[in-house]
Amino acid sequence: MSVRLGVPSKGRLMEKTFDWFGARGVTLGRTGSEREYAGIVEGAGDVELVLLSAGEIPRELALGNIHLGVTGTDLVRETLAQWDTRVEPLAELGFGHADLVLAVPQAWVDVGTLDDLDAVAAAFREVHGHRLRIATKYHRLVRDFLREHGVADYRLIDSQGATEGTVKNETAEAIADITSTGDTLRANHLKLLDDGVILRSQATLFRARRAELSDAERGVMSELIAKLGVD
Repeated sequence: MSVRLGVPSKGRLMEKTFDWFGARGVTLGRTGSEREYAGIVEGAGDVELVLLSAGEIPRELALGNIHLGVTGTDLVRETLAQWDTRVEPLAELGFGHADLVLAVPQAWVDVGTLDDLDAVAAAFREVHGHRLRIATKYHRLVRDFLREHGVADYRLIDSQGATEGTVKNETAEAIADITSTGDTLRANHLKLLDDGVILRSQATLFRARRAELSDAERGVMSELIAKLGVD
């Protein structure tokens, strides 16, 4: 077997990852058309490029199906329970920046912090007979964050897209979602809580802790990591 490197299969994440490796003397590329998921690696010994969606890479790392992978910090921490026992971050790559944040309606002028949200959530339940709803697709990260900050009277509503619109559509009272600039939040009349940043994420190179390596593959891995300057 080769050392298997998982990289996002399309878009700016793929292009930026190719650029990052290329700047360090390792050329990554596709072998055919943009619809093909085979790739090539030059300048790194016996390394196989595996093109996957960014969301698949955490799982494949945890299973040991790939040895290295580039994906977002948010995806790793959301997808993998006890993530740090299953993967090891080797390097933050300096692109793909996005923050997972908690946001509420701008009209909630008296709600600016998590303590305020906790008070409003308790009052909301008392008045409406059900818990305040927070729309998100990041259930693990949001639940852990709110528990750490003592917010209890809420329930998470699953949202896999257009999360900012759920408040306007009255399917949620607040949201937790990824943002880069905050423009979409403002366009939907939402505001970030002062202490509402759950996670600052960026593209990161991870190593699988449980992937098996032969002696030869271990040598290839060491040479690659040294060349990349991340160990």
